[in-house]
Amino acid sequence: MSLSKIKEAISAGKMLCPTCQKPVKSFEKYVELTASVWDGAGDSNLETAGSKVTLICGNDDCSWKERTEYWAEYIK
Repeated sequence: MSLSKIKEAISAGKMLCPTCQKPVKSFEKYVELTASVWDGAGDSNLETAGSKVTLICGNDDCSWKERTEYWAEYIK
C-alpha cells in the first residue's frame, strides 16, 4: 500500500527534498486515487490508480512543500 511506503521512506530518511537534498520530515493530505467504482447485483469493486500526498521538507532553512502523485521519485 502507498501510505505504508511513504511512512516507511520518511521514517528511514530515504525520501529526499529536491531543494536541500536532506530527508523529508513529514507529509499531509494523503489520498488514494480512484480509477473506477462498480456496484451492482450485490457485488462491489473499487480500483485504485495510485495516490497523492503533500510532502513537506521541514528542515530548518528549507520551505519546500509539494502536492504530488509522483512521490516515489523522491525516494532514494
